Amino acid sequence: MDAFTAGQATAWIGAAAEAVAEDKERLTELDAAIGDGDHGANMDRGLGAAREALAVLDAAGPGEVLVKTGMTLISKVGGASGPLYGSFFRTTGKNLEGAEAGLAGLAAALRTGLEAVQRMGAAQPGDKTMVDALSPAVTALEQAAEKGAALAEATRNAADAAYDGAQATIPLQARKGRASYLGERSIGHEDPGAASAVLIFRSLAEATAT
Repeated sequence: MDAFTAGQATAWIGAAAEAVAEDKERLTELDAAIGDGDHGANMDRGLGAAREALAVLDAAGPGEVLVKTGMTLISKVGGASGPLYGSFFRTTGKNLEGAEAGLAGLAAALRTGLEAVQRMGAAQPGDKTMVDALSPAVTALEQAAEKGAALAEATRNAADAAYDGAQATIPLQARKGRASYLGERSIGHEDPGAASAVLIFRSLAEATAT
């Protein structure tokens, strides 16, 4: 059955922790240009802690895995990224019921996670935030589900859409978050939150590749 399982959810967070650890310096450089300069370290610490928490979790389904991930990020990560990503994963997890989820169910749950981020940060696509990568990624999953695509293909499409969305933040002037204080000086820089969202969706694609 082409379904999203607790094992895949655990693999997703493990892959995300590894990807962020490998790319921590670039995330830090991006954030140093238009933010506090701590995004790489914060995400590395938070996802590393989530991976450790999941190692001892006997999850009944993927929702439980993502709720645990979200709660860990909220408790371990400072700045804006902890509460935002924490809410994203926790809300997604709360809307994934059962031992496994189909693509449509996963996409719908991730939509609620995105909406939680938008409520918390009051950000819309085009504001130069993580939403610029998360929103097209979730939309790509929903479109793939409507077409009856396989999970692996859908998550690859979502990762590509996240990347395109993050790249599209470079010419934008930030309208939300600390970067917005820079005004026009925020133009020409990739948003660090969007960059980490790309890593997260690429990790989802990796975890669901088989």
